[in-house]
Amino acid sequence: MKVLVTGGAGFIGSHLAERLLRDGHRIEVLDDLSTGSLDNVSHLRVHPRFGLTIGSVLDQAAAAPLVERCDAIFHLAAAVGVRLIVDSPVQTIETNVKGTETILELAGRSRKPVLLASTSEVYGKSAKVPFSEEDDLVLGPTFRARWSYACSKAVDEFLALAYWRERQVPVVIVRLFNTVGPRQLGTYGMVLPNFVRQALGGEPLTVFGDGSQSRCFCHVTDAVQALAKLAATPEATGRIFNLGSDEEVTILDLARRVRERAGSSSEIRCVPYEQAYSEGFEDMSRRVPDISRITGTIGWRPSHTLNEIIESVIRHEQRAAQSHS
Repeated sequence: MKVLVTGGAGFIGSHLAERLLRDGHRIEVLDDLSTGSLDNVSHLRVHPRFGLTIGSVLDQAAAAPLVERCDAIFHLAAAVGVRLIVDSPVQTIETNVKGTETILELAGRSRKPVLLASTSEVYGKSAKVPFSEEDDLVLGPTFRARWSYACSKAVDEFLALAYWRERQVPVVIVRLFNTVGPRQLGTYGMVLPNFVRQALGGEPLTVFGDGSQSRCFCHVTDAVQALAKLAATPEATGRIFNLGSDEEVTILDLARRVRERAGSSSEIRCVPYEQAYSEGFEDMSRRVPDISRITGTIGWRPSHTLNEIIESVIRHEQRAAQSHS
């Protein structure tokens, strides 16, 4: 097929493009490089079935011909990272809502199938763990910019499902939980690459809050395998799927594991949220997915353990450091 990947020069998007090329598809990437990077796709640009357009999903003139030529769309373009969300809430909301609206409107003209990458953030402050796709969403107050991202992605989901129900545009919605691996940057607050770089550099590992908050980390190659399979599964159309690992770890324990596997003697230093982000910053205490729906639909489960994920990120960072030395 001819497949359009918006945000395809980003961390997850570039791995997805690799996967789809291996599966024999022709890939067109649309990315404005605001958080993506040409470095992520430099090795793909020589491939005869790969094309790159530098442009924004907000620009209908740029997106329209790409949508028209493709058979399917993976819509990954979005604002990413807590740091960007807190610092640039207008960009976050506009990129997420207007970008998704543009892609769905264009896809709706010919009912092109769309896989929408959403996020575990939509569960907000829900205390019901593990998170199930049928659960209520519990968002914080609108004066906390922290929740603008969750709300914008929830609007994306509502919009996608409306296009499915009213205009028969085939959509699949995937709520991604902490996806990590090689090529992920720590620039916008991504915790694992930051810990690894700090440990390898002999710097303190900075844990925000007291470190008791827990997360589940899924290797990006497992994640893109699931994305590709869901898009090819008719039974997935019109449905929402959690995608992530269910191996839970506190952030403090994650820092200890990274330090141990990196052979580092760095100290672990807790930094108050107010110092790291802003006064009144709110975080989720636990973020654990119920993955029974995706397992039952496509037979998927993550294959990488947390220790294997940490080691893969360490190896990547060590190679990157050697190549720059």
